[in-house]
Amino acid sequence: MKYDIIGDIHGCYDELLELFLSLGYHVHNGIPLHPDGRIPVFVGDLTDRGPASIKTIHLVYKLVQDEKGRYVPGNHCNKLYRYFLGNPVKHQHGLETTVAEYEALPKQEKATVRKRFMELYEQAPLYDILVEVNAVVAHAGIKEEMIGRTDKRTETFVFYGDITGKTDEHGFPERRDWALHYSGEKWIVYGHTPVRKPRFRNKTVNIDTGCVFGGMLTAFRLPEERIVSVPSKQPFIEEKFRA
Repeated sequence: MKYDIIGDIHGCYDELLELFLSLGYHVHNGIPLHPDGRIPVFVGDLTDRGPASIKTIHLVYKLVQDEKGRYVPGNHCNKLYRYFLGNPVKHQHGLETTVAEYEALPKQEKATVRKRFMELYEQAPLYDILVEVNAVVAHAGIKEEMIGRTDKRTETFVFYGDITGKTDEHGFPERRDWALHYSGEKWIVYGHTPVRKPRFRNKTVNIDTGCVFGGMLTAFRLPEERIVSVPSKQPFIEEKFRA
């Protein structure tokens, strides 16, 4: 099996379609399929901030339900799921854009979107072990000793990274650089923290190249270990990227 692991989309649906074309996929009945049977794997944060979160939900849902794609949730996915549960979550940090799209829909379509996203989220693994290519896909990464676990500490790490609970001088959550100390043999493919270009450290790669902030949308192809990116159509916001 061959995989194309795709970084944080954040509602950048047009860039996602462009990336699929760059990867050699062809659209059949609205679904991108690869002639060689490659499988796209989404690292989470499908929605929020970008212009087309609802379309992105529909596309990823169809791919996963047809067993033509795989998905792990991110922290934004978790927050949207809690919103759909009716929990009191703040409409900020991007959720407000998805809620605005959702609230503008007709009643029946709102019910469909809610059902599809909740089903997608509930059926997803916390992280995905791709045995054939010796890789683990986890939204914000995962430590080697956490692989195989689903406890609360592991869930927090997978959604948010190795956070300290503090913020840095720019107001960003302070995170330890866990990738510098990773010594495992499996590839760890993750996103969550926007970087200007894919960040390789040991056998890890961060493929969140900040599409929603004007960077790129990136895929990491396995087993080829090859990067493919397309440019964003969104305004560039330099301060959103980490060094």
